[in-house]
Amino acid sequence: MAVVDGRGGGIGKAIVAKIKKEFPSGVRIIALGTNALATSAMLKAGADQGATGENAIVQTVQRVDLVTGCLGIVLAHSMLGELTPAMAEAVAKCDAPKLLIPMNQCGVDVVGVRQESLPAMIDILVAAIKDMLPAGDRSP
Repeated sequence: MAVVDGRGGGIGKAIVAKIKKEFPSGVRIIALGTNALATSAMLKAGADQGATGENAIVQTVQRVDLVTGCLGIVLAHSMLGELTPAMAEAVAKCDAPKLLIPMNQCGVDVVGVRQESLPAMIDILVAAIKDMLPAGDRSP
């Protein structure tokens, strides 16, 4: 799976840490950062591999089974402009399922979604990942 993040990588770092805790031996995570700081934060949290920049994101999301991150990863020019149109298009068009956290920091509010804390949203994300996995792969 790919975790995509930008800026300081804090959200991606939290996602990676929680997934690694819940799936210690079964999930391979590729950290895809819009910048080196974001990639580094996700690698420190336990991602198995990392790559940085537009081409890394555009190419890698085409080869993973799941893409996750905040809503901004499908919105061109989000994350203070770090998320390029090519990155957003690649994530949106890739065949992999996308599980996105509805953060409104990118200027978009998703109507009808309850406001939750980041840790609560990450817990919901991990539960959704568990639901997607075959029964034998769900064990913590």
